[in-house]
Amino acid sequence: MTAVPTLNRDQATALVQAAVAERDTIQQNLLDLDGSFGKRLLAGATLTGGTKKRWDAAAADLATLWDTFTAYSAVVDRAAEIMAGLRRSPGPQLAQVSALLYGPSVQLNRPSSALSRGDLTSSGVTTVSVFTAVKDMKPAFAFVTDVVGAAEAVWNEAADQLQQIGTDLATARQLAGGVDDEALTGALAAAEADLAQVRDLVNSDPLALWQGGHVDVSRLGRLKERTAAAMSRAADLAALRANSKQRVAAVSAVVATARQAWQDAMAARERAAAKISAAALPAPPNVSGLAPRLASLDTLTAQGRWARLDSELDMLEKQATVLAKECRDAEQQATALLDRREELRGLLDAYRARAAKLGGAEDSDLDARYDRAHDLLWTAPCDLPAATDAVTGYQQAVLSLSPRGQRQ
Repeated sequence: MTAVPTLNRDQATALVQAAVAERDTIQQNLLDLDGSFGKRLLAGATLTGGTKKRWDAAAADLATLWDTFTAYSAVVDRAAEIMAGLRRSPGPQLAQVSALLYGPSVQLNRPSSALSRGDLTSSGVTTVSVFTAVKDMKPAFAFVTDVVGAAEAVWNEAADQLQQIGTDLATARQLAGGVDDEALTGALAAAEADLAQVRDLVNSDPLALWQGGHVDVSRLGRLKERTAAAMSRAADLAALRANSKQRVAAVSAVVATARQAWQDAMAARERAAAKISAAALPAPPNVSGLAPRLASLDTLTAQGRWARLDSELDMLEKQATVLAKECRDAEQQATALLDRREELRGLLDAYRARAAKLGGAEDSDLDARYDRAHDLLWTAPCDLPAATDAVTGYQQAVLSLSPRGQRQ
């Protein structure tokens, strides 16, 4: 056993003041822990899983902490009481203070069975020094604060997110009222079920979400994404329901544009067909299927099938837009064929003038080439590919003339 040192008045005064200050700090820390949000939640919750196992151990440690502190604090108070009543000859009192602060003065009860203690005569009562009591309390305090702090961190991190997800799902459910959409209904039901499971997990086993020293919010993140998608879908369908007449009118206008484009393309094709061989004329796409699909929108609206209406409106709008562009392209192609015929006529006349300047007016082969090209270009309907070849042949023949009208 270590000898208890002899203290003078000043040493004892300083030592007792330090012991009282340390005791007060420990007491405040224990009170803060005992009254913390995390500890109160853990103590009042019906826990399961790993959280229950860890809290049961932490609660036992916390009870032991208070028992140890109570015994230790009584020794410190006794030492302070002796110092407050020192006599003129304080030798025996200083020795008593020294024994209290340095010797085995803190009596602790450690109730357990004789079998677990391995001592038939042991009562489970042990006596330690003030220093040893403080040393023993530190790891227990650290363990309890780790458990309480982790649980509190999970609750703080998850509480607001769970509340926001619940609010968003309730809003989505309200927006989806009266909307016939099996996918949306299923998505909402799945998200609500997952929300209930996560809430139950946070309330009963929060430490399941404490991984690697931080809160694992991956499941919450996935739930938020699913909720946002359902919310967006519900909002879109609700907006469609509210603005269905305007949306149908807008798509009707796109369909009307496609039908007008088809009529314009057909008119251009008929104008070109009178002058150009039909083989060269592009046929505009068929738009007859747009009308019955447009008529079916009224049925979907009357039945309140907003999801199907939304899908049909999107597809019909896209198809009508594509067909309108194809019809405009066909119209431009038909007009371009007429323009091409006029271009070839101008080119033929230009090269005939050039042939005359080069002395090719008496060239029978050149005249035959010209006549063939002229006949093709001025015959309706014009065989445009053949006319193009004929003009090209005449052009090459003219370019081969020398300044004297002789072929090179």
